[in-house]
Amino acid sequence: MTPPITDSVVTTGERASGPLPTARSRRRYRIVLTVLVVLAVGFGFGHLAWDNPMPLGSEGFWIVAELRASTLVAMAVVAVCQAIATVSFQTVTNNRIITPSIMGFESLYVAVQTAAVYFLGVAGLGMLTGLPQFVLQIAIMVGLSLALYGWLLSGRYGNVEIMLLIGIVIGGGLASVSSFMRRMLTPSEFDVLTARMFGSMANADPMYFPIAIPLCIVAAALLWRRSNRLNVVALGRDTATNLGLNHRRELMVTLFLVSILMAVSTALVGPMTFLGFLVATLAYQFADSYDHRRIFPVAVLVGFVVLSGAYFVMKHVFYAQGVVSIIIELVGGSVFLIVILRKGRL
Repeated sequence: MTPPITDSVVTTGERASGPLPTARSRRRYRIVLTVLVVLAVGFGFGHLAWDNPMPLGSEGFWIVAELRASTLVAMAVVAVCQAIATVSFQTVTNNRIITPSIMGFESLYVAVQTAAVYFLGVAGLGMLTGLPQFVLQIAIMVGLSLALYGWLLSGRYGNVEIMLLIGIVIGGGLASVSSFMRRMLTPSEFDVLTARMFGSMANADPMYFPIAIPLCIVAAALLWRRSNRLNVVALGRDTATNLGLNHRRELMVTLFLVSILMAVSTALVGPMTFLGFLVATLAYQFADSYDHRRIFPVAVLVGFVVLSGAYFVMKHVFYAQGVVSIIIELVGGSVFLIVILRKGRL
């Protein structure tokens, strides 16, 4: 029988990830945060001001900047969703390689988009555009993920390993079905659909923000408040249970919040398969800690710097903003392979 949770259990979470940080590690952490904040502000302002045809500070300048600001808002939402969701997911699954994207969240998005074109033609994509459709896509992804978690984590033989395996299989199956339907499309339908299959800030319609931003803030804030509990969960099921934590309940609550964050990010801009993995891996290296209250801010800042930096460089230096997501996926996929090959040392 699981002992009741007391304040001492949550307090234990503050020390669950190892020894208390030394003065040197705290100084290093502050330096990392400062550098990331400066880079984030620099890239953000550069996106608003670079190639702005109006003089800096004029009324026309701020009108142009306001038009560009929606892209920065989308980047911030995606960075928060991908960073916090991936770090939390890796904690509860006790796996630094698997991410929610690999589990099939984005395969479901691709399957829905492909099926719409396959059955309804190009007009089907238009039927998926709009605030009600955006909310429906989020609800479908969250609902199916909860059904999967509830089924696989309940019962006598339910465990995380089986959930991960079946999730990967389902994701691969959805990808195969989507690939089959794409082969049956006409060239024009295929071209239109392909443009939607790459994650792009251009997909983020500002009319989605009143739904996406509150969902992102609420889910991220709840995970932030549960940081100490996540520290305990990271110690493993047996240790967490001995410390008085209801491990299965914490697992379900965390996966529910992760589902919301991933659904918002995917429905807003499209698939970004390796962004979360890249951000989480860099965050662990930069933060040099396993305390989630220290990792979460670094992960969010790294995510925003990666997105805004790649967007700024590709748009204003190489004039190829459409390939930003491809570059991020290429770098993220390369880091993924490196981690797999070196997993005994990372």
